[in-house]
Amino acid sequence: MSKPALQWLDEHGDMLYAFALRRLRDPHLAEEAVQNTLLAALEGADRFAGQSSVRTWLTGILKFKIIDVLREQQHWQLAPLDAELAHSVGDDDLFAEDGHWANAPVDWRDPSRELDNKQLRALIDACIARLPRRMAQLFWLRELNDEPAGAVCENLGISSANMYQLLFRARQTLRVCLTEGGRDAELS
Repeated sequence: MSKPALQWLDEHGDMLYAFALRRLRDPHLAEEAVQNTLLAALEGADRFAGQSSVRTWLTGILKFKIIDVLREQQHWQLAPLDAELAHSVGDDDLFAEDGHWANAPVDWRDPSRELDNKQLRALIDACIARLPRRMAQLFWLRELNDEPAGAVCENLGISSANMYQLLFRARQTLRVCLTEGGRDAELS
C-alpha cells in the first residue's frame, strides 16, 4: 500500500469504517467499501484539487462505493410487514379521536444541539439497526444522506410508491422505538 493510502487509513479509516457500517450494517461489506474507497482515492489522487478536506473527499467517494454495494445486493427480498408491527405503527395508536396526538411527542428543545448528544445518536443508531435491512438502508440513503428519490429508487430497484411506503413504515417504527427509549421491544 502506498504512503498516502496508509496515511489516509491511519487518519480517516475509523471514521470511514463507522460511516460505512452504519449504512451497510455488515462489517465485511463496510470493510470492502472502505478498501474500495481507498483504492479509488489512490487512482484519482492526481485529480484531487484540494478544494475540500481529504476527509470530505474520501467520504464522498465512500458514499458512491456504498451505493455500488447496494446495487450488488439487488437480491434482497422485502420483509413482509407482520401483523404485530403493522399494529404497533398504525395510525390508530398515534392519534386520538379528535385528531390530536394520543401521546404528544417529547419536547426536543434545540434539535441541533440534541442531535450532537452521543447518547441520542447511539439510541437512533440502535433503533435504525432494528429495522429490516432494506428499510434501514433506504432510510439512510433518503433521509440521512439526502439522496434524490429517483436515484434511491433506481439504486434499490423499487418504485417510488414502494419507497414512500417503506419510509413511512420506517419513520413510524423509529418513532415508537425512540419514544420507548430503545427498550428491547423487537421491532423487526
